[in-house]
Amino acid sequence: MFTHQRILVVAAHPDDEVLGCGALCARMAGQGAEVSILILGEGATSREAPPQGRTMDEAVTDLRRQAKAAASVLGAAPPYFGGFPDNRFDQCPLLDIIKRVEAVKARTRPTLVLTHHSGDLNIDHALTQRAVMTAFRPLPGAAPLDILAFEVLSSTEYGASPGLLPFVPTVFVNTDTHLERKIEAMRAYATEFNPAPHPRSEQAIRALAARRGFQAGLHSAEAFVLLRSVRG
Repeated sequence: MFTHQRILVVAAHPDDEVLGCGALCARMAGQGAEVSILILGEGATSREAPPQGRTMDEAVTDLRRQAKAAASVLGAAPPYFGGFPDNRFDQCPLLDIIKRVEAVKARTRPTLVLTHHSGDLNIDHALTQRAVMTAFRPLPGAAPLDILAFEVLSSTEYGASPGLLPFVPTVFVNTDTHLERKIEAMRAYATEFNPAPHPRSEQAIRALAARRGFQAGLHSAEAFVLLRSVRG
């Protein structure tokens, strides 16, 4: 599965791509794969006030700058941005989100797509997966494709409630040699990275990597749910 040469990560917010699959992205980029990232939401406007007294537009611009820096650390191309309103994807026509995914799909022609888990507490995450599954529906003549769902600390683990599908991983990827790159990329998100015991902290990232690794007989891992695999 991980011999893919064109990878697309479709994330709802800046930093989701690093938390969800940063080590895998770094690993694949190091093997010569083209790693592209689409961040659908602007990631800031749902907050009560911009950090450090800035305007909301400045906060959004700064998050995009951080996302570009994080992508560079991972060896990915500069991200595409959708600009959809933070934590309000349910107020946008789903078709608009799908069309944005389809536009990037046409540019990148991925054979591996990484996106959110549908049972996530965050509404933007759930709708991102729905848009991805629609944009990449297996129509006649479509190229072979694998789609994996990742987990996002501070969100996916809160989704285990009645009516939401729990995250039960079926695919594990060894991150022993790329976990440090993932943490370095997360440090590029200066406004999102937090001290422990916050779930978006270095300690939490390491703890989850260890937990997922132990589930698969590894020292550390990123975990995924296989959503679809179509072979030619």
